[in-house]
Amino acid sequence: MTLSLDPAVIVGLGTLLVLYARAVRVLASRGWGVPRLQQASWYTGVGLMAIALVSPLDPLGDDLLSAHMAQHLLMADLSAPLLLIGVRTPVLVFLLPRPALVSLARRHWLRSAFRTLRRPLVAVPLWVVTLYGWHMVPMFQGALGSPFVHALQHESFIAASLLVWWSVIEPQKSHTRAELWKAGHVIGARVAGMFLGMAFAVMLRTAIYPAYGDRAAAYGLTPLADQQIAGGMMIFTDLLIMLVTLGFFFWAAEREVPRQSPRVPVRASAGASAQRRS
Repeated sequence: MTLSLDPAVIVGLGTLLVLYARAVRVLASRGWGVPRLQQASWYTGVGLMAIALVSPLDPLGDDLLSAHMAQHLLMADLSAPLLLIGVRTPVLVFLLPRPALVSLARRHWLRSAFRTLRRPLVAVPLWVVTLYGWHMVPMFQGALGSPFVHALQHESFIAASLLVWWSVIEPQKSHTRAELWKAGHVIGARVAGMFLGMAFAVMLRTAIYPAYGDRAAAYGLTPLADQQIAGGMMIFTDLLIMLVTLGFFFWAAEREVPRQSPRVPVRASAGASAQRRS
């Protein structure tokens, strides 16, 4: 097994690290310390992307569908929410150099399009179309046969996942509001995607991607078993995300409920009783 040292990937990951470190340093110079947990979230997200794209998992994805699926899960399903947590405001405002940020801010059509795309009723269908569309046999085969199309596939998965998670995590705000509809939003997206994993794991009785051929045999697997493992990984990841999200928002909502003390001051209670008797 060898590392995948694609220059574009290395530069991209390095840029993410440099931009974030710069934003943290600028904020520190202004008296704002970015919480360590928030920083850890960003660096973990970038680390998961590195595992997916630089580690031996990348070349292994040419031989095994399960390895290729692991890449998608690491980048889109796990890395995307961690990156949004890590970039929470005020880091979000300082992530890009000021000239670039101002240039983007002046493009009103771009801001308007982004606001539309990140709406839950738009982001979830877009995510589902992206997920299922790329897993159609012609599209998936095309990605395996072209480095450019393969990169476009990965980028579209990440972008669609970021849109789904944006309204849940709300990185443009100082904290995530504990609104229970967000749990339903995430669960709806995961359930829609989980049907694809069920198809791979249970429903399909033959391997559907000819490009993999019999390469799985070199790893002691049949093509069908490799495909079923890929589907099982999708189902497990979806279930894990649903459980964690549901648990977090119920816990957070309970903490945000105003706690009204049932105890009434004795003097106030006695005074009210005396007034009623009089």
